[in-house]
Amino acid sequence: MSTKGKVESAPSMEKAYVLDTNVLVHDPHAFFNFEGVLVGIPSQVIEELDSFKREGTDRGRNARQAVRLLDDLRDQGSLRDGVKLENGAVVQVLFMPREAADFPFYLPIKDNEILLCAFVLKQEGYDVRFISKDLNARVKADALGIMSEDYRKEFITEDEFYRGWRSVQVPAIELKSEEPKILEQLAKDKLLQRNEFVLVESNNNPSNNRVFRYVGGTKFISVYPPKFRWPLAPRNVQQLMALDLLLDQSVEFVTLFGPAGTGKTFLALLAGLHKVLIEDSYEKMLISRPVVPLGRDIGYLPGDVKEKLHSWMLPIYDNMEFIVHSSMGSRQEEQQQPEEEEYHGGKKKHRRERQKQAKSGIMPLDELVYRGKVSMEAITYMRGRSIPYQYILIDEAQNLTPHEVKTIVSRVGQGSKIILAGDPYQIDSPYLDFSSNGLVTSSEKFKGQALFGSVYLQTSERSQLSQLANDLL
Repeated sequence: MSTKGKVESAPSMEKAYVLDTNVLVHDPHAFFNFEGVLVGIPSQVIEELDSFKREGTDRGRNARQAVRLLDDLRDQGSLRDGVKLENGAVVQVLFMPREAADFPFYLPIKDNEILLCAFVLKQEGYDVRFISKDLNARVKADALGIMSEDYRKEFITEDEFYRGWRSVQVPAIELKSEEPKILEQLAKDKLLQRNEFVLVESNNNPSNNRVFRYVGGTKFISVYPPKFRWPLAPRNVQQLMALDLLLDQSVEFVTLFGPAGTGKTFLALLAGLHKVLIEDSYEKMLISRPVVPLGRDIGYLPGDVKEKLHSWMLPIYDNMEFIVHSSMGSRQEEQQQPEEEEYHGGKKKHRRERQKQAKSGIMPLDELVYRGKVSMEAITYMRGRSIPYQYILIDEAQNLTPHEVKTIVSRVGQGSKIILAGDPYQIDSPYLDFSSNGLVTSSEKFKGQALFGSVYLQTSERSQLSQLANDLL
């Protein structure tokens, strides 16, 4: 194994970090983030990166980037002997020994071969840390007596992430004033981020409350329920906060968090339809979801790309169907009228249905797509585009990497607004967790910016069964 020469040439190098393949797939620059230590890249990792690099996925792009960065290091020295970085770290490619004495796991399996490199480093006297995003690999490392850690460049706990709002309690009498005094104190103490909400509740009755949004300096704006043409309204204070951000064109980037049933997708669609169909603030609404399946991938679905995408977008159709049903079903007196028919341009049309759509300004999703008011696209096709004057909704954004989110948000053109919605507690990608997914990461990076706002929705409004499922399962 090549590390023997390194031990002789740099005996003071005591701590070593061995990186798993999934670390470089997650962050191609990972080996630059360890200072003053030996950063070991097992040769098996390079083999796996080579097998991924032909993919058109984000994994393939990151694999190619990682290999390019390693190739650049060759200009500074030999990766076999180790290349010293400006931060004092030494990046070195590690090779399997010809003999694997005392190694208990079966070979050859790539994961076990990578662990063997860390195992031999430990036998040579290094204080080894095995860095992997693979839970099973970390368990194996621990069984070998090797310290193992997840790769967390910027770790965010489930209790500390930015929720976009906070609650405070005051005497009930203060809620009658134009602006409770506690708001001035919060602003003075610089405890609030730009566009963060404050839920001011009565000490003795939380249901007696008011909502304010901090807009910088010492300024707050009162938040009231929006008025839609349709009989739909926020069901709780967090939904009220979310709609306030979604309907504000000056807030160009919004993230919505929350478990299933809290209304993330529904609220984003409702606000988008209002901005596109009623206010005409955007030319159309663009909807996309990452293709990270719970079971088989989209390629297994029947039909062409359009038909596959239709199946993948069924949650969007479900929410749209509810909105359309609510807008149509509220006009009981119209439903009781007899069905009148008229001929126009040689085509038979139902007058009542046309009147309903004209009054509500809404129609089924397929009709909106046909008329160019809504488009549904795979995230893969958004790369390299510039998207102006559109209301963009990215659903299930917790399954995106920070790099993918950067790629998508950087596509947003003049006059557009983008919404990322998702549940960071339900991640389907094997390379992401609560701290490292693009939804949480982007919220933490953007908080405090004037054009950004975020809301964590904590109350399920889907059904009692849905709420129990979230609590019990």
